[in-house]
Order: sequence, then structure tokens, then C-alpha cells
Amino acid sequence: MHPLPEPASLPSLLLSSGGWRPEWGRTRAGGMSRAGGMRPPWNQERAPEERLPSATEPGRQWSMVRRMLTAGLLFSLLLGFSLLLVYIFRSCGPGPCMTPVCWDLLARYLASGNTSVAPCTDFFNFACGQAKGTDYSFQALAEENKKRLRRILEAPGSWHLGSGEEKAFQFYSSCMDTDAIEAAGAAPLRQVIEELGGWRISEPICDLVPPLHTRQSSSISCVQIDQPEFDVPLKQEKEQKIYAQLFQFLRPLEQRRAQGKLFQMVTIDQLQEMAPAIDWLSCLQATFTPMPLSPSQLLLVHDLEYLKNMSQLVEEQLSIHRDFLQSHMILGLVRTLSPALDSKFQEARRSLIQKLGELTERPPMPARPRWMKCVEETGTFFEPTLATLFVREAFSPSTQSAAMELFTAIKNALVSRLRRIPWMDEKTRKEAQNRVTQLQVKMGAPEWALKPSLARQEYNDIQLGPSYLQSFLSCVRSLRARIVQSFLQSFPYHRWQVSPWGVNAYYSIPDHVVVFPAGLLQPPFFHPGYPRAVNFGAAGSIMAHELLHIFYQLLLPGGCPACDTRALQGALLCLKHHYETIPLPNGTFFNGSRTFLENAADIGGLAIALQAYSKRLLWHRGETILPNLDLSPQQLFFRSYAQVMCREPGTQEPQDPHSPPTLRVHGPLSNTPAFARYFHCPHGALMNPSSRCQLW
Repeated sequence: MHPLPEPASLPSLLLSSGGWRPEWGRTRAGGMSRAGGMRPPWNQERAPEERLPSATEPGRQWSMVRRMLTAGLLFSLLLGFSLLLVYIFRSCGPGPCMTPVCWDLLARYLASGNTSVAPCTDFFNFACGQAKGTDYSFQALAEENKKRLRRILEAPGSWHLGSGEEKAFQFYSSCMDTDAIEAAGAAPLRQVIEELGGWRISEPICDLVPPLHTRQSSSISCVQIDQPEFDVPLKQEKEQKIYAQLFQFLRPLEQRRAQGKLFQMVTIDQLQEMAPAIDWLSCLQATFTPMPLSPSQLLLVHDLEYLKNMSQLVEEQLSIHRDFLQSHMILGLVRTLSPALDSKFQEARRSLIQKLGELTERPPMPARPRWMKCVEETGTFFEPTLATLFVREAFSPSTQSAAMELFTAIKNALVSRLRRIPWMDEKTRKEAQNRVTQLQVKMGAPEWALKPSLARQEYNDIQLGPSYLQSFLSCVRSLRARIVQSFLQSFPYHRWQVSPWGVNAYYSIPDHVVVFPAGLLQPPFFHPGYPRAVNFGAAGSIMAHELLHIFYQLLLPGGCPACDTRALQGALLCLKHHYETIPLPNGTFFNGSRTFLENAADIGGLAIALQAYSKRLLWHRGETILPNLDLSPQQLFFRSYAQVMCREPGTQEPQDPHSPPTLRVHGPLSNTPAFARYFHCPHGALMNPSSRCQLW
């Protein structure tokens, strides 16, 4: 510590430090400091820059150099930070997916789309303008799955003698052996007719009986008898009298529902008294072998009056038209067996179908290749065997894991969205959320197909050969017995209603289960290597659509009495008006009264999938896009949604509960503000209307 200088030495100190500066002693207000113009001793130690000679030229140069160095340093820092941001954005931004599956998907999109069409004006044509027939639709995916099954069935392999695999491969080979089928001609059919007693059939009359089914509720099995459907449309008295009378006995479903007679429960004995022309116990035992039946067996009859009238007509006409009735039964048998006969029968069958199509004004069915027919029949008779083989090749554990991850994201988005539905009351909202969280999901294939011990089927009752027809009949009997037997057993899990290679997802109300078969979770709808935008836009929107089936009841009149009925009905009316204002390609408009439930699921499914995808983008890096398509991830999401709907607009079935494909694209997308934002659609364009509906 240095001692303070003496007062006499202060002038010398001041001179040695640069001279006397009177202004130093003044305050900022212009007055003097408390030290009488001088700073106190503890303020005399100055900063380094104050000790520099400020009035000299070298001082100014040093100051300029210092400023330049500081500016250069700041510029370098800014430049480096900018380069770092560019690097971060480039590394985190979407890069092109260059894998083979992405190139294949790109080829599909380019082949089906028409980029010369403005997306804001007609997005359906933008995505599907070049799709022809069933290309790039669910039907096309179903055909791809059948091609995979064909490759499996035609691949060389060694199977255990007598195993299900060996019999399935043998049956398929026999079906494809058209030379042997042509050489046999009608001989196998004549043999079957002789075994049944010849042309004059003396067996019980069963063919005029309506379709028979079995249903199981809890532990009770019940035989269900429904009305028949006649192949030939009848026109007043010009047709055969017996057919015309049978046709008149039929009652439309709406009439039976209005009369409160959708079905009646009767025993076989009671039905025998009401309709005695048929030996019901013998016919039912022959149909439902090995199901044990007795006269006290309950039957679920959908139109008892038809059966009574049919029995009376048969009794009246049996003596004078017995040959006609027997011929009717023989022709019905030929119609059933014709797919297993030679080309002459096949041609006659095609001609009949064509004529019936003309009478009913249905479009003709395109001819299918032989292999597809054989794959379908093999899959029908040997489904447990082919299910295991298909899943093993087309739905690996990694694919299933990725699909389940996608479903979880969709389900979570739905639970979150239920919190914001304006027309739901709090109690209904909580019940809806519980329904979603308690939902079971079945994905890929049934349990028995995923476990070899359950999937193994020996088919000991199937005898193949010597002709394809005999193999076909043996498989038919075996399949019928297995179906009946399955209803006599109690299963701890859901019974699948589709094959694993099918493309139809569904929601089961009784079991509260949603099912997504492996055949649906395939390209171009889903692949673990696709950009997430594709999987969420295509498969994700399908998953969300099926989840919304849980709440169909709420949308029906009186389905949610505690809800805000006015808000709900307003949203439904808005939705109906929204679809009716969208023009179809021919300039007409569509009445969506029959399809409003599916329309609601389409709109909600897209919104839920988009919400789930947006959240995934927020929390996960590494998104990719398709190369050379010039679409952002969000645009690719909407493009993939539309790709699912691609097909020719004129291929709509009259009773299809869904809207035409054009509306299934334009309806949901035009109701989504994000679509107009990401495609920069001008206000008032078809895809950016002035008002939108908020249902989900």
C-alpha cells in the first residue's frame, strides 16, 4: 500500500501526468467538486485510457485501430453465427428420400398425378388425374397383395407330406392346370350329379330356402335364415309363374323395419309346422355339419311370411312342376360349381353375368387372369396356412412396430382433440376419451396366424384329386365344417372378418376392436422407410377414420341427448351443405344424405392425422421428402391423403356408403385451413372457401 503524496508535491504529480485540466474539477452540472476543483485522493487513480495522450496523433490512430478491430471481431462473430444457422437448418430440414421404396412411390405419384392442374382449383385431378380404372386405389393394392400370394404359391419349396402347406400348393397347382381341366370336360360334373341321384333329384328340397348363416352371441349358437336374392330381375307376368310369385313374397327391409318384424325366433319344430314343404331338420343338418341340431334348435328367421308362402307354393306346384323344381336345383348346383369346370362352362357363366348386368344396368366386370382366380380360391380354402406365409414375408416385426407407433400417435391426437369438441358435454367427453383409451387394436394378422402352434392346419378331411372339381368340392365341405365348428367354440380374442392380405380396415362394435390387416399396411399406403408425411397422410388418415366409427352413434338423431344438440346439428347441416356445393366432374352435385357418416369420418380423420403429424414434426428431426416432386412435407402429407382415394370417378357402386372419390378428396381438404395455407390458395378458390365446418 502506497502512502498518500504530500500537498506540496501535487503540482508535480499533475504536470507529470499530462498537465493541469481545470475541467476535471467540475461536476456534470457545471459546479465544482467537493474537493474545491480537485478530485479526492481516492479518485486520482485513472483508467488506462485516461492516461493515454488524447491530444496527440498517435492516440487517434490507436483509437481508430481499436474500433476497426472491434468491428471486425463483431462481423466475424455474426458471419460465423449465420453460417452455423445455415448448417443447422440444412441438417435439420427435410432431405430427399433416396431409397428404392421412395423412388417406387415417386413413380406411382408421377404416373397418377397431373401437375398441369392447379392444386387450389382441382386437387383431385392434380393427384389422380391420370389414374385409370382401379389403378392406385384399394383395388390396386389388393391386386398387389394377390401377386405376392402368387409368388409365394409358385415358389419352389419342400413341405411336410400331408401338411397344410403341401395341400395348399397342390390345390393351387391343380387350379392352374387348365390342360387337365379341359381334358376332363363335363365328366366330373356328371359324376357329381349321378352321386346325388341323377337328374331327377329325390333329396330334400333345400335350394329354394334363403341364405343360411350361423351367429354366436356369448355361448348361444343360432342359425340365421334371411331372404333370398334372385339373380334374374323379374318383369311382371312375362317370367315363369313360380319365380314371379316368389318374387312377390319378398318384402323390402324398410317395410319389415317399419312393421317391427326384422326377425322372429322360432324352433325347427315350429318352422316345420309353418312351412311343411321343406324337411328343415335334414336340410339344416346337411348344411351345418358337424353342428349338432335337434327339433328344439332356435332359428333366427328374418322373414317368416316368405317361408310360409314359399312352402305353400312348393306344395301346390310340386306335383305338376316337379321336373322344373329339380332342374332349378341342378342349375343352381352347376352355377355354384362352374368356376371349377372347363372353359365352356366359364364362357356360359360370363355370358350370364353380362346379360344380368345389362338387365340391372350394372357395368360389366373386367375379365380376370386365371392365376388371380386360383389365388383367391386357395386363399379361401387354406387361409390359416397362407396367412402365416403372407405375414412372414409382408409384415415383419419392424413393420408392425412402425405401424403401431403410427397408430399410437393417431390415437393420442384423437384423445387430445376430444377435449376441444364444442358440442360435447363434459360427461360425454370423458366417456368418449375412455372409449378410445380402452380400445383394442389388432394389426397385421389374427393371433393364430402369428403363432405357429395355432396356425398349423393339417386339413385331414381334404382329399385332393383325381379331378380339380373333386378337389374343389372336398375343400368346400372342409371349409363349411371349419366355419361351423368355429362358431361352436369360444374364442378369447376377436374373430377377424378379413383375411390378413385384405385391404379393408374396420371397427367391431361388439368387441370394441379396430382391425388393420397386414395387406392394408403396404406400399403405397405405408412403409417404415417412407417420409413420415406419406405414412401419416395415407395410413394415418385411414386409422383416424376407423377410430371415429366409435362415435357414429353420437351423430345420429337422439344419439347424444346430453350434448349441445343445436351445435351438433348445426355442424352436421354445415357438413351436408359443404359437400353439396362441391361440383362433380360432370358438373352435377351429390346428395350426401346417405354418406354423411362416412363424410364426417373422412373430415375428422384428415384433421386428426394432420394434428398428429404436426406434433411429430415439432418433436422429431430427420423428416424427408420425395425427390423431384417439389412438395414440402406438409404438401406431401395432403398429396398422400389424396393418393388413397385415386380412382376413376365413374367406378362408384350405387350402394357405396362413401362419397365419390372426387368428394372424398375435395370435401376434407377444402375444409382444412392448413391446406389452403401450405398451397397458397387464394381466398374464394374451391380449396379455400369462405366458410368451413367444425364437427370434430
